[in-house]
Amino acid sequence: MSNLLTRTLVGIVFLAVMVFGLIWDRMIFGCLFLIILYFCLKEYYEISLGGRFKLGSKLGILTGAAAFVAVACVRFWDMDTALLLIPLGFLLLIPVAAVLFGDKDNYSDVEVIYGGLLYIALPISLSPFVVMDGPVFDGWLLLSLFILVWVSDVGAYCLGTLFGQKPDSAKLAPEISPHKSWWGFWGGVALSLVAAFVLNRLGWFAFSVWHSLAVGLIVSMGGVCGDLFESLWKRHFHVKDSGSIIPGHGGMLDRFDSSLVAIPLACVYLAAFGLL
Repeated sequence: MSNLLTRTLVGIVFLAVMVFGLIWDRMIFGCLFLIILYFCLKEYYEISLGGRFKLGSKLGILTGAAAFVAVACVRFWDMDTALLLIPLGFLLLIPVAAVLFGDKDNYSDVEVIYGGLLYIALPISLSPFVVMDGPVFDGWLLLSLFILVWVSDVGAYCLGTLFGQKPDSAKLAPEISPHKSWWGFWGGVALSLVAAFVLNRLGWFAFSVWHSLAVGLIVSMGGVCGDLFESLWKRHFHVKDSGSIIPGHGGMLDRFDSSLVAIPLACVYLAAFGLL
């Protein structure tokens, strides 16, 4: 099977799973995003640590998973907020593990553990707040934000491929990702704004068209930053993909690098205006 066909088929399945998990049921959503969190953290730690401080990476994954489950239990089923102390306990075990079992010559390993939690676990763990409308599960807003990320990627790819690969085309960040161009950047922004306007007209964004366009702009620009940040990380560790769990697409972190920055930024904007 050709790589293009594999990418297309896997991409369709990926989209179907994401849409189903985002809108169908809170339990399905929880299981899906717990899997995403696990593999993103696993890939991040495996590449960043190179096999060092394995106990720390396991504690990092356990902390991230516990944080997501605790927030989901509190937000989905109105359980006691004391559950949020459980991930805090795991978090505090990381320095203990570093003292007892860590590599004393690689203190930066601890920074990697905490960095992964901040970069990956924190935004995913807070996602249950975005998919609840009072006591009712409603994943349409989060799905809409993902749609903006995906549409922006398509716009960047199409315009970037058509016009951005010419020798005289201005590159966006050549020292990080040589193939990304300003053509692609503006193509992603333009298509994201169009998609935001359409989502507003469809009623998927329950706020004004101006706020919708602002969200479209934030998601597109934040997605570019998230993509470039992961590219910077991969370049530092000399890897092409974060993993190989998704055939033809690389690792889980490769699929969610844009979302980890773009969607939290959009949610901060919405929360600032009392729209979330």
